[in-house]
Amino acid sequence: MPDGTHSHETLAQAATVRPGNEDDVPEMARIHARAFEGKSAWSAPAILHLLKTPGVFALVAGDEGKPAGFALMRAAGNEAEVLTIAVDPAYRRQGIARALVLAGLTASLAVECDTVFLEVAVDNEAAKALYMGLGFAEAGVRENYYTRGDGLSVDALILRWTAQD
Repeated sequence: MPDGTHSHETLAQAATVRPGNEDDVPEMARIHARAFEGKSAWSAPAILHLLKTPGVFALVAGDEGKPAGFALMRAAGNEAEVLTIAVDPAYRRQGIARALVLAGLTASLAVECDTVFLEVAVDNEAAKALYMGLGFAEAGVRENYYTRGDGLSVDALILRWTAQD
């Protein structure tokens, strides 16, 4: 919905998404490095540290054997935040990111978070289209938030999703 609200009834976890755990960390780090081409990629120790932080949880998507993508989220009070979402480039355009976002929204509602925030680079048209299509709306801008491999900085849009009763 354009105002950033979304009905509970439209949220459904994809069968291929499951909670992530410490055993998934090495694969999550590999996916993050591939997804972000090594630039600003999160290491396994950094991901593990986040997973051990109160309120942080992971969702992993893919076949039963090998994860193809993951999301890390943090819940606090009645709000949640997408810390990162990464899909292995070999598995893009197959609905994995969408399944992860929907599972993240569902998980957030399950812990009584009715608002979810995330940041996305202003030039990431595919991700912006995904998030806006799932009911996220622009809530602000963080100037020069992301630094590209060429040293240039790009702004981040702050997006907000709000549940409707």
